[in-house]
Amino acid sequence: MSDTLERLAAVLAERRDADPQSSYVAQLHHRGLNKILEKVGEEATETLLAAKDVKADDEQSRQALVGEVADLWFHSLVMLSHLEVDHRAVLDELARRFGVSGLDEKAARQPSP
Repeated sequence: MSDTLERLAAVLAERRDADPQSSYVAQLHHRGLNKILEKVGEEATETLLAAKDVKADDEQSRQALVGEVADLWFHSLVMLSHLEVDHRAVLDELARRFGVSGLDEKAARQPSP
């Protein structure tokens, strides 16, 4: 999986400054952060709607969800690339959370009164 992320990150970095006529990613970067965030929000909504439609024994609905999550992850990676945040920082944060109770981790993020 990380090989796929590494390859995708390399392509996204390459296309960040490419001619907007040459690729979808270059078009997104050219249109700016607000457009990229709009796409992330759109894909998040589509992911939620697809998840609501998943039926336990319906492979087509499950595949539709997988496709929407792939779109959400892709556009999230475009966002990180645009902001020059290395995707490995997200992976490192997820790794850091292993072995930590989700409840404890969430409580640690709450501001103290």
